[in-house]
Amino acid sequence: MLIAVLDADVLFPMILRDTLLRLAAARMFRLHWSERILEEMQRNLVKVYGMPAAKAEALRATMEAAFQDAMVEGWELSEMAMLNDPKDRHVAAAAATIGANVIVTSNLRHFRALPNGLRACSPDQFLSEVLREAPGALLTVLDRQAASYRRPELTVRELITQLAKVAPRFADRALALIDQPPSFPPPC
Repeated sequence: MLIAVLDADVLFPMILRDTLLRLAAARMFRLHWSERILEEMQRNLVKVYGMPAAKAEALRATMEAAFQDAMVEGWELSEMAMLNDPKDRHVAAAAATIGANVIVTSNLRHFRALPNGLRACSPDQFLSEVLREAPGALLTVLDRQAASYRRPELTVRELITQLAKVAPRFADRALALIDQPPSFPPPC
């Protein structure tokens, strides 16, 4: 199973964040983050995305309550040993501390030098990998996600089209899968 640390930058875009959290809730990967990652997410949701501070705080509290085992602690001791970009050594340290095999980030250049067994993936690469591993389960999650939206309502096709902004190859593959006619076993 994939053990992933989500960098703060993949937790900013609402549709991507929702998709990643739903996939983790469906046990399609094991999700982790640190206090510092969540602080960065919360700060940037307010500062960059204009979310009211109380709403960003409530979102963070909801995420922490939903994924109580996601918090990585004790990563500070290994932060200085990380060789990637200093601004994101805390993310690599959190991943190394819990034995993650992937960091999901939109900023791959900050993660060029990682400990053995740990790699950085863009959201596109990560979602494509999850899709390859369990296409039916992933499409079921996306279908439920789309059905949950009310303002505006979204079809699964519209949801995937929204995800194409950050995960174009994944979106192409997912759309191709939903466009395939169902296969039925041959009659006896």
